[in-house]
Amino acid sequence: MRKLSVFVIAVGFVFIVSGCGNDTQSTSANTSGTASSIASNSATTINKIIVGTGSDFEQVAFINEKGELTGYDVEVIREIDKRLPQYEFEFQTMDFSNILLSLETKKIDIAAHLFEKNPEREQKFLFNQEPYAYWRNKIIISSDNKDSIQSLDDLKGKKVLIGPTSAQAQILENYNKEHNNAIHIVYQQNDANDDVLQVTSGRVDATIGADFLLPIKDPQGKLKTVGNALNEGNILYVFRKNDSASQELANTVDATIKELKADGTLSKLSTQWLGQDFSK
Repeated sequence: MRKLSVFVIAVGFVFIVSGCGNDTQSTSANTSGTASSIASNSATTINKIIVGTGSDFEQVAFINEKGELTGYDVEVIREIDKRLPQYEFEFQTMDFSNILLSLETKKIDIAAHLFEKNPEREQKFLFNQEPYAYWRNKIIISSDNKDSIQSLDDLKGKKVLIGPTSAQAQILENYNKEHNNAIHIVYQQNDANDDVLQVTSGRVDATIGADFLLPIKDPQGKLKTVGNALNEGNILYVFRKNDSASQELANTVDATIKELKADGTLSKLSTQWLGQDFSK
């Protein structure tokens, strides 16, 4: 995916052949993440889109043994990029807690890290309409835990591990607002994949997560989900709100996701990376 680079080289070649006598300097593409990062000629206009994601979420957005960024979120974006010649997508990795802030400050154009729409996020950001995955958030405890934990009420007085700024954190924070901070929220500081160690060691009593991610994080079955789903969510991309370029991009992404669903590409990617087809 070097649409922009190829264009810059081509323009330079034209200047050389024409014997242009003026000194010309090539300027690197703007990587600040604004949707106005555009390179164009008379034949084509390519919009450079910066995609913010993580790098330590196993099977979703992570660095593999070859040092390459890959995973479900990454490969879905790459498939979208293949089908949209008017855009060039470039990844920028960061801590999960910084992704939405980077979107708000125009350092990136799309947030892609299994984001779920909730009222708090919807006040500040634009979401596309067509989900590229679906999940159910549930309470997760150690498989050896014999406590009768089935609901958030059963977590009163207990420590619950959660990622800061996540949709799961919002569930706990909203509960605590109505219940005098009854649950002790422990915010994850570093590795987003250390849930198993934290819960099985007894450092925390539970965590909350999407049911389809548990087998990925815990292939040995040391953890288990309990109780009913706390909520069911559509997984969407996040864009800047009240921004015409972002709205146009979101509409285009929606149309492309529908194509990926119709031809079976999204189903294959979900099965490959998440173990099952969670695209329906």
